[in-house]
Parts: sequence; C-alpha cells; structure tokens
Amino acid sequence: MAKDVKPTRKNLMEIEDRIELSERGHGTLEKKRDGLIMEFMDILDKAQDVRGDLADDYEQAQKKINMARAMEGDVAVRGAAAALQEHPEITTESKNIMGVVVPQIESSRVSKSLDQRGYGIMGTSARIDEAAEAYEDLLESIILAAEVETAMKKMLREIETTKRRVNALEFKLLPDLYESQEYIEQKLEEQEREETFRLKKIKDKKEREEKEERQAEAMAEADVDEGDDEAKALEETQPSTAARSPTADQ
Repeated sequence: MAKDVKPTRKNLMEIEDRIELSERGHGTLEKKRDGLIMEFMDILDKAQDVRGDLADDYEQAQKKINMARAMEGDVAVRGAAAALQEHPEITTESKNIMGVVVPQIESSRVSKSLDQRGYGIMGTSARIDEAAEAYEDLLESIILAAEVETAMKKMLREIETTKRRVNALEFKLLPDLYESQEYIEQKLEEQEREETFRLKKIKDKKEREEKEERQAEAMAEADVDEGDDEAKALEETQPSTAARSPTADQ
C-alpha cells in the first residue's frame, strides 16, 4: 500500500488526518467493546439465574401436572385447561444498551386467581390449582428467559462486530497508514536532500563563475595598467630624443 501512494506533502497531510481519525475511532471502539463486555457479563449472570429458575419451574410444573393427572385424571385436567378464557398477553418494547437495541418483553394476565381461571371451584381439586399455578410461574420464567437470551445474543453479536472493527483498525488499517506515512516522509527527506545538494552545486558553480569573472576582470585591469605604464615610459623617452636631434644635424 505504501508504494502505491505518491510521496507528496498533500498526501502526507491526508494520511496524518486519517491516522488521527482512525486512532480516535480505535479508542472509541475499544471503550465500546469493553463496555459491551461488562454489560454482557451482567446479562450472562442474569441469564444463568434465569436458566436455573426456568429448570426448577419446569421440574416443579411437571411434578404438579403429573400429580393432578394421577389424582384427577387426564379428562379433568384437560377440561380445566380448556376452561381458560383470558389468555396471557405479551407486549414487546426496546431499550438501548451501549448502542445495542434489545427487546424488553412485558407480560400481563399470566398469574390468575382461582375465579379467573375459568373452571368451577367445586368441580376441581387443589391438585389442579397447584398445577395451574406452577405452569403460570413457568410461563413467566419462559418470558423472562426469552428476553434475557435475546438480549444476550444481540449483545454477543455486537461485541463480535466491534472486536472485528477494533482488530481491523489495530492490525490492518493503522499499520498500513503508519507505513505509508513513513514511506512518504522518507521520500520527502530524500527529495529535500537531493534539492539541497542540487542547490549547493548551483551555488558552488555560481561562486566559481563569479570568482573566474573577478579574476578575468583583475587580469584585464592589470593589462590596462601595464599598457598605461608602457605609454608613459614611451612619452618620457620621446623629448630627450627630440632634443638630441638638432645637435646631431649640426
């Protein structure tokens, strides 16, 4: 991934922004994951209690119904069950736990008094009443278990999703971004060194040319001065020659 990125300062700034955003997201997801795990552990403890109560209520209900069948017969038990007029009502709502929407199940008309069960008090025995009460308790345990188990499954799925996101950031995205950042910084440093070396060579060349120009100017000035000296010397010798010329003619 690093070599696919052009080593420019603009890309470096974009990667640094992505790293900052990813690090914040990683920290937020880690906190969410830890919070979800804590909530899940609380729900798990509650689920274990509910499962234990459900098993106990089921065992108790089976004992009561078997006793009622043995004492009253299947016909009387079925007749008492068929006499029920008001059936339990189940309503579901939702609640938010660390961003996870879990169901909240509410039940009504589960537990009933003797006169609400529909069968005649005189035509039944206490065994049937006990069996009916045991199954009412069992139904409430089932409803509670359904709520807890559903919440636990939703929390577990969200924990797994959050863990995958944390791992993707920690072991894939962030390392790739760090690698790209390091690659671009190294390339930019190399470019800066090359640019510095190029500028130094240009400066040295310019200084050398300026030095050569100064030397050439100095040599030219020296030649001019030497020419002037020769001219002066020649001028100084010319009058003496002229002075001797008449004497020579005589």
